[in-house]
Amino acid sequence: MSRTPRARWIDEGLEALAVGGPDAVRVESLARTLGVTKGGFYGHFDGRPALLDEMLDAWERTTVDEVVDRVERGGGDARAKLRRLSRLAGGRRGETLDVDLAVRDWARRDKRVARRLKRVDNRRMDYLRSLFVHLGEDEEDVEVRCLLFYSLWIGSHFIAADHPRRTRADVIRLALARLER
Repeated sequence: MSRTPRARWIDEGLEALAVGGPDAVRVESLARTLGVTKGGFYGHFDGRPALLDEMLDAWERTTVDEVVDRVERGGGDARAKLRRLSRLAGGRRGETLDVDLAVRDWARRDKRVARRLKRVDNRRMDYLRSLFVHLGEDEEDVEVRCLLFYSLWIGSHFIAADHPRRTRADVIRLALARLER
């Protein structure tokens, strides 16, 4: 009899987090969804807090390390990398975005998660700085562009306004392209 892989527990936990927040991440419900007993969970984790920590690790790897790797793998100058990052940031939909938003909501109530979120946000901003600095702007302009880019990346999902004769995706692409100039 094979055990349910650790990664499946983490993935299922992230999906539960995206749908219902941290309170939805329960060993019993994850086991039921995976079609296994909860005993297998304890073969991988010391308890629910260990799973939650590993879920945050996986979220950070996926949303920072893997994104930076994808952008860097494509090569090119800073503008080319910013265009690639813009496409990734502007096209984020589904579970990845839902997990990101769930972590942000969770961080409002949990200082440990707030520290992790701050670290992720700082890593993302540091990467943006490393790109924008090559556009020949001064330090102040770099910081402003980074904040605007990141605000679009995160905040555009909270705005419900219509854009006459344009889709939301079109307007976001235009805004990100302006920041790349």
